Amino acid sequence: MTKEKKSFEAVLSRLEEIVEKMESGGLSLEESMALYEEGIKKAETLNSMLSEARDSVMKLVADKNGAASLDLFEGIE
Repeated sequence: MTKEKKSFEAVLSRLEEIVEKMESGGLSLEESMALYEEGIKKAETLNSMLSEARDSVMKLVADKNGAASLDLFEGIE
């Protein structure tokens, strides 16, 4: 398992904890606002990590005319 994957999993795990705490209720307004802000930041981090992962899956390919283009990597079937 790569360090990036561990980081992604750790961030996702923390976001899940935040959601559970907020759904359970009983938090003060200040606690709710702090958790909401942290949750938004974690969601943005995850979105960024997913975008980076998507970009790294892109590969450079040449079409039949020899022009280079970016294509999604579909893996081995």
